[in-house]
Amino acid sequence: MNLLDLLIAPAYAQAAPAGAPQGGLFGGGLGGLVLPLVLIAVMYFLIFRPQMKRAKEHRAMLDKLSKGDEVLTNGGIAGTVTDIGENFITVEIAANVRIRVQKGAIANVLPKGTLKSA
Repeated sequence: MNLLDLLIAPAYAQAAPAGAPQGGLFGGGLGGLVLPLVLIAVMYFLIFRPQMKRAKEHRAMLDKLSKGDEVLTNGGIAGTVTDIGENFITVEIAANVRIRVQKGAIANVLPKGTLKSA
């Protein structure tokens, strides 16, 4: 007998009661795989698929960019595209003030004349 047994009673496993269900939707066997598969499917349709769709639309928007387009960057800077490179875009934000930003930093293409009206 161990000294610890005097303070804490030992726990013993019990057998499952007779007639208890052994399968089903959340039980053992193949039924236990249903819930994780359903959760993965829900995550795909609620999280991953919309994110992939947004990324595809953003790439298409960046491919359509041309000189003279009015753009808004992720940092909130609005300007007109003056030059387009492979990875960078030159944006004129004021008269003779140009900055270079990465293509991925372009958040939106604004409608023509938006900057002049503001």
